Amino acid sequence: MQATKSRPALRWLIPAAATVLVIGGGAAVGTFAASADPSLPPRSAAQLLVDLQTARLDGLSGTVVQTSDLGLPSLPNLGGGSGSADVMSLITGDNTLRVWYSGPDKARVALMGTLGETDMIRNGSDVWLWESKANKATHSKLSGTEAGQQHTLPNGVPSTPQEAADQALAAIDPTTEVTTSGTARVAGRDAYELVLRPRDTASLVGQVRIAIDATEHVPLRFEVLAKDSDKAAFEVAFTQVDFDRPDDQQFEFNPPPGAKVEESTELSAEQKAQQAEKAHNDGDLTTVGEGWTMVAVSKAGGAPASPEEEDATGLLKALPEVSGAWGKGHLLTGTVFSVLVTDDGRILAGLVSPERLYEVAATKAGK
Repeated sequence: MQATKSRPALRWLIPAAATVLVIGGGAAVGTFAASADPSLPPRSAAQLLVDLQTARLDGLSGTVVQTSDLGLPSLPNLGGGSGSADVMSLITGDNTLRVWYSGPDKARVALMGTLGETDMIRNGSDVWLWESKANKATHSKLSGTEAGQQHTLPNGVPSTPQEAADQALAAIDPTTEVTTSGTARVAGRDAYELVLRPRDTASLVGQVRIAIDATEHVPLRFEVLAKDSDKAAFEVAFTQVDFDRPDDQQFEFNPPPGAKVEESTELSAEQKAQQAEKAHNDGDLTTVGEGWTMVAVSKAGGAPASPEEEDATGLLKALPEVSGAWGKGHLLTGTVFSVLVTDDGRILAGLVSPERLYEVAATKAGK
């Protein structure tokens, strides 16, 4: 797993990212071919993986619906809820996004709310974050290294099936069984379904399902299902999609009169990488186990926490108290993940039950 901040385990509060980031590297692909509809020829899991890796997308626009049913407790300030344009609302309820793509240096994602919208706009080396409710625009200029990277909404939650699938497929390893489950109809288009299943049944994740467009080989739907459940805990799917290249005007942004405009003070990609490497070398982040049952352990110390990290820690401390041989702390449980914050400053997170976190917390590796 790549550590992107000094306290990277806090990112596990964004369950969508957690679900796909803990798996590993390499692939163990099943050979069972999809039982296709008459309109689609059979494709094996290996063939579908090749389709995804070799797809060439010139342009795309569409509407995406993202749904989270993660079994989270009710907490103050935990997202804006359905209809909110706050990016934190992506971890709860139902949300609608509009997306436009015209190559790696031109992309736009708009989170639509009843009272406004939040847009992330990439046009060349310029990146804008527009929050209409606050009438605020934040601008950043990409360096040469950052110019080749993908930029999305700032909380790390995948905003399109493509982003989610990229994260999941990059994390496949021998602990994952990869098969197909037939075909589907998504956004009015024929699609094959690729299925990722943990081989270790100790994981809370039952399966990850990716619906792949039969013609364009682009993910149209991404779902995460908890073990022993036939309902998605997290889903992001197109409800309408067009593969024509959008007009360049979609990526031009000029702040409206009266808007507050700020230049971003975020760390550069190089600075974040250096900070993450130092945190790992200093022992701030360790991992126990591997694959779907790996537990990430983040320890207090290192660089000062960002405001987002401080907010996340504050939310966790409002959770129910738990204790054991490992000490005392607070526990967050969802349908596919668990997070434990100990009173001595550790954060343990994984796609596992609380009992697995307690077990790790009591070991030398978890301290």
